[in-house]
Amino acid sequence: MNRSRGIARKIILLLMATAVVGTIGYGLLPQPIEVDMATIQRHLIQVTVDQDGKTRIRERYVVSAPLAGRLLRVGMDPGDEVEAGKTLLATIEPRDPALLDDRAIAQAEARVKGAAAALLKMGPLLDEAQVAREYTENELQRVRDARRNNPLAISASEVDNKLLAFRQRSALLRSVRHAEEIARFELEQAKSALIRSLPTESQAGPQETEPTDPSVLSTTANNGPNNHNPDNPNFDNSGRSRHFLIRAPIDGRILRVFQESSAVVVAGTPLLELGDPVDLEVEIDVLSEDAVKIETGAEVLLEHWGGEHGLKGRVRLVEPAAFTKISTLGVEEQRVNVIVDLIDPPAARMSLGDGFRVEARIVIGQAPQALCVPTSALFRVGERWAVFRVNGQVASRQWVELGLQNGLNAEVLTGLTEGDLVVVHPGDDVEEGCVLRRRE
Repeated sequence: MNRSRGIARKIILLLMATAVVGTIGYGLLPQPIEVDMATIQRHLIQVTVDQDGKTRIRERYVVSAPLAGRLLRVGMDPGDEVEAGKTLLATIEPRDPALLDDRAIAQAEARVKGAAAALLKMGPLLDEAQVAREYTENELQRVRDARRNNPLAISASEVDNKLLAFRQRSALLRSVRHAEEIARFELEQAKSALIRSLPTESQAGPQETEPTDPSVLSTTANNGPNNHNPDNPNFDNSGRSRHFLIRAPIDGRILRVFQESSAVVVAGTPLLELGDPVDLEVEIDVLSEDAVKIETGAEVLLEHWGGEHGLKGRVRLVEPAAFTKISTLGVEEQRVNVIVDLIDPPAARMSLGDGFRVEARIVIGQAPQALCVPTSALFRVGERWAVFRVNGQVASRQWVELGLQNGLNAEVLTGLTEGDLVVVHPGDDVEEGCVLRRRE
């Protein structure tokens, strides 16, 4: 009986000793380290230059007083729509006696000749723009027909390039047409100024030049003695209105009114600024070291402009001259303006106006199906990049070669394959061969 109790006691002591040794051994085993992990996948990676920009109207037109006189109060306000040749912008009473001087007449004649030469110069430019637009339209139709007949023969990017060229030529044609309208308007204004500068019949006999455009010079009745009212100070001896009317040269809106109240003005005084709010472009100033990486035609993503969806654009021009700008930290920076054309139709951005702020991302490099690793998984060892790859539950340091990099991802050229697990934000406790456990 005593012998049996002794054997049982020894067995219990042995089990207790084994449990203690096992507990100590388990405590000495390395504990798994909780880490965040990411899976290596293929997706689009873009390298961009991110800067704030602002919209601006492509073409602005300042309407100035063509002659000296008293400007009547301007009834137009910023935002009002105007129609070329119809909307009355301002009225001038030419009361300055200097308008009847020989010198004023000679100057008015010189302005007529200069305006006529400027209008004549616009003819070839308009023809060239029209021919270029027709050519790009035909090219676009050809590639569309070719892609429709054989999708493998023409790529979608070629069609997009032809479409971009057609839109650019269309915008250039509109710009030249606006410039031609302005030149024609300036010629009409110069002719009218010459007519108003000539002496009246009471001073120098019958006039040799008669007004040919009633939209520029107000005429309430045909010239002649039957229509003359000597009691009306608004008409001269020939029955012609003394008021000089300035009408809108283009279709668009009033942007600014420089002189609203009635005042005596001299020739060349700015009165109003006109423009087409739909014809917008974006001006982005970037650092000069970033500007050298931007190419003409580069894709631009415009975000946080106030609409529900982002807008797309293309770089039209990287200005060749930089300027100095003081940053918010007081540091001098060399900046360069990048001009971007909007691709989206005006209907998609009707609420976007002149001088509005946008956040622009100019694409300087991209790969559509790049093998990407989060930049938070990368660390340097000397001059080389490395990551911790997860093999089973064990960390293994892996050297990698990188391509394109942005703030979130980097393109992996060698070292990893699709589907590999890597440690994100590896701490100092993560090292080669340690046991890992994915953080929940």
